[in-house]
Amino acid sequence: MPAKTILTVLFLISLGVVVILGFRALPRRGDADAAARDEILVAAAALPSSTLLRAKDVVWRPISGTAEPGQILRPAGAAGKANPELDQQARAEVYGAALRAGVSAGDPIRRSAIVKPGDRDFLQIVLSPRARAIAIPVATGGASTGLLYPGDRVDVILTQTFKHDPPLTRRSVSETVVESLRVLAVDAPDAKPTSAGNSFGRTVTLEVTPEQAEKINVAAELGKLSLTLRSISATDGFAATSTPMPARATSVKPVWAGDVSPALGDAMPPNKVVAAEQPAVEVIHGTKAAAVKPQ
Repeated sequence: MPAKTILTVLFLISLGVVVILGFRALPRRGDADAAARDEILVAAAALPSSTLLRAKDVVWRPISGTAEPGQILRPAGAAGKANPELDQQARAEVYGAALRAGVSAGDPIRRSAIVKPGDRDFLQIVLSPRARAIAIPVATGGASTGLLYPGDRVDVILTQTFKHDPPLTRRSVSETVVESLRVLAVDAPDAKPTSAGNSFGRTVTLEVTPEQAEKINVAAELGKLSLTLRSISATDGFAATSTPMPARATSVKPVWAGDVSPALGDAMPPNKVVAAEQPAVEVIHGTKAAAVKPQ
C-alpha cells in the first residue's frame, strides 16, 4: 500500500477520534456550566407576612444571571455534600426572622424583606393583632432547653415544692398552666447563677393574650417554669396559625409527687396516716353532744 494512502487513512482515523472525544466532552462541559450557576435563597411555598422562617420554608434555586442586591447567595462549594456546614450557615441567616410582607412560592428572600429578633421593629411585625409578647426564663436541665426555634408551639409547665410540712405525696406538684403558645424568639443561654443559686438556660419570648400573660406572671412567682414542645398541626387540636389561642382551662391534670413515686406513700409516718383515716365520733348525752376522738 502506498505511503500516501497509509497517511491518509491514519489522518482520517485521528480526525474521527478527535470528533468523538469532542462530542463526549460537550455534555460534561454543559454540566460544569450548570454547576457553576449561582443559587439564591427562595421561598419553598407561599408565605404570609409575619411568618417566622424555618428550614422547611426556604430552598436554593439556580439563576441564569447574577444575583441582585439584597438576595441571599449560596456560598461557593456549599452545594450538595461538599460543605454542609457552610450551606447551613448561609440558610441560618434567615432562620427565626419574620417576613415584612408575604411572598409567593419561588420568590427570592431578600435581606430587606426580613426582620430579625433584636431589631427594633421585630415584635411590631411578628405579633398578631391584639396579641402580646412576654419573655420568660426557662430553667436549665429541662427538656425545653436547646430544642426550641421561633415559630414552634409550646406549653408552659409550672413545678412547685411546698415547704410547710405537707405530706410527702403532696410535697411537689407539676401542672400545665398555658397551652400552645407560639415562640417568637429564643435568646442565648445565660450561665450566670441567680441569687437563689439557680441558673437559666434561655430566655424565651412567647406570643400570648393579656390573660395568658397574667397567668404566666403568677406562675413565675409560684415556682419553676419549663416548656414542652408540641405539634403545630391542626390535628393536634389547634389551628396551625400565628393567631394566639384564647385562654382556657388546660386539658392536663396536675401531677403530684405521690402520682410519680408511689413509694412516698409508704414513707409517710404511720401515726399520721392512721390519724387521717379515723374521723371523730359524735356522742350524744341527752340534749348535749360532744365529739370524742377514737384512741
